[in-house]
Amino acid sequence: MSGALLEEAIAALRAGRPVGVGDHSFAAVETFTDSTLALLDPHQSARLLISGTRAAAVYLANDLNAADPHQPVAIQRADWLDRQGALSIADPGQDLDRAPLGPLTTVPLSAEDEAAAALELARLAGLLPALWLLPAGETALTVNPSDLLGHRPGVSLTARAKLPLEGLPPTQIVVFRAAGDGQEHVALVIGAFGGQPPLVRLHSECLTGDVFGSLKCDCGPQLHEALRIIGASGGGILLYLRQEGRGIGIANKIRAYALQDRGLDTVDANRRLGFGDDARGYGDAAAMLKALGADRVRLLTNNPSKVEGLVAAGVEVVERVAHHMPANPHNADYLATKRRKSGHLA
Repeated sequence: MSGALLEEAIAALRAGRPVGVGDHSFAAVETFTDSTLALLDPHQSARLLISGTRAAAVYLANDLNAADPHQPVAIQRADWLDRQGALSIADPGQDLDRAPLGPLTTVPLSAEDEAAAALELARLAGLLPALWLLPAGETALTVNPSDLLGHRPGVSLTARAKLPLEGLPPTQIVVFRAAGDGQEHVALVIGAFGGQPPLVRLHSECLTGDVFGSLKCDCGPQLHEALRIIGASGGGILLYLRQEGRGIGIANKIRAYALQDRGLDTVDANRRLGFGDDARGYGDAAAMLKALGADRVRLLTNNPSKVEGLVAAGVEVVERVAHHMPANPHNADYLATKRRKSGHLA
């Protein structure tokens, strides 16, 4: 599947339009209006599709059709199950505020691969993984489920310019566009590394930490310290990757924050939303590094998944350089959870 087609599918879901995945049609609960649902589903036969982990969170795991947390779950449409009702099921932020749900009736799902691919498309779009499985009908756009579940990363260099930064050697900013989802990632090429493996930092975008100085994470300090370390070493590359909230997007990240306010840790909050512990991939990062001529690097990180991701994509990591920030009272538990549950190195 072409990157342009995937971009179109993501844009369609975000805009509240149905998308065909294989032989079935899906629409995002977050963006599909009640009026459009009534128009395309006049007999109220559409089913609500959620992830297995989310189904378990709303106490459906004892149902035979929802017993596997790794498989999508279909819920029978009911008179009360409109857009707001579906959102109350899909959004864990409402779990402690809404009235009891139900009755919820799960039904067998014959197109599991298509359903799983459609939920993955919703995640790529930064939406809650909750969809209407619509009755058979025409859709303007259809994608192949196998392409969605196994699309290969790739980037194109879009723009490049000098960018003077305080306290750093001469720096260039390079913008890449991802072929898969159209996201624009940035590389800062700092100083010169003379043919030696450059010191590289993969930094995932964090609006709250990088821009507003949030104390809930260590992202802002990590970003600025990484720039200082790379500059002091004479040169290297910092990739600024559009992977907010470990890949779930800003809206879902703030939903996860709300769950953390109620006592969940960072990993359990993502799972309750229907996402994995960490939704990031590093294929695009590897493609960016290769485009910059850096297929052997020294990696500034505490996250072994970043090392593994680059190596799997063909970039040799000749050295891992530790990158620790002091904890504060607001992020100490967050950092401990990343070490305990996500394998971050101490």
